[in-house]
Amino acid sequence: MKMSMGPVGRHLLGLAVAGLTLATGGAAFAELGQPAAWEWTLQQSASPVMDNIVWFHNFLFVLITLITLFVLALLVIVVVKFNASANPVPSRTTHNTLIEVAWTLVPVLILVGISVPSFRLLFLELDVPKADLTIKATGKQWYWSYAYPDNGKFEFDSLMAQDKQPRLLGVDNEMVVPVNKVVRVQVTGADVIHAFALPAFGVKIDAIPGRLNETWFKATKTGMFYGQCSELCGKDHAFMPIAIRVVSDQEFASWVETAKKKYASGGTNTYASTAGQTQ
Repeated sequence: MKMSMGPVGRHLLGLAVAGLTLATGGAAFAELGQPAAWEWTLQQSASPVMDNIVWFHNFLFVLITLITLFVLALLVIVVVKFNASANPVPSRTTHNTLIEVAWTLVPVLILVGISVPSFRLLFLELDVPKADLTIKATGKQWYWSYAYPDNGKFEFDSLMAQDKQPRLLGVDNEMVVPVNKVVRVQVTGADVIHAFALPAFGVKIDAIPGRLNETWFKATKTGMFYGQCSELCGKDHAFMPIAIRVVSDQEFASWVETAKKKYASGGTNTYASTAGQTQ
């Protein structure tokens, strides 16, 4: 027995297939630490700090939704039960002690319930643990410079690469870090205020000239992760990406040895090319 599908059925099937493709494609892009097509959630977490940010975001979303539904229910009850036709003689009650205590105490308890995990998250972000690696990131108009004081004191610039993907995020020289290691990032600005931000790691901190700010992350996944300058810093602010490649300990050690020679001699090879020369 054959079943024919009409135009409406084919249209719905096409929409379902397109939605599935976008969903799976978005998940694949999210694995790479970059924005996904049609993304409406936070980027997929790749650090303990971002895990906590995602949890706190979801907690607040549920709480706000419950409060909104509760207020909506009260408004509907008032409109239906206390309109002029249903309640021609209005109540002359001036106050109700129980209700007044409740509407004072309940919001206080809600705010306390929000503040406790909020302060825990702030302390987690700002209390830098003992670092396995320190990197200094200097924001300049309009690119980043990265220095590795713990690994030979070499430094290199990272500029947006026009011929690399993803568009507006690919760079010529990525910051390279080992996986599952605490990386302390010291951030400053060379000219104006910039901001070092990487969504997948839950990192966002200002780069201010004459001041050294500190943040940290611990990447739990290998791969490429992208961010951008998040402080308006001039005409090319939109072309100042951050790219971090997370690799294994062995790959990182190999890259460091090659980078010491390449960047000490003024080379500007990308990680891909230097890694290829070490193999």
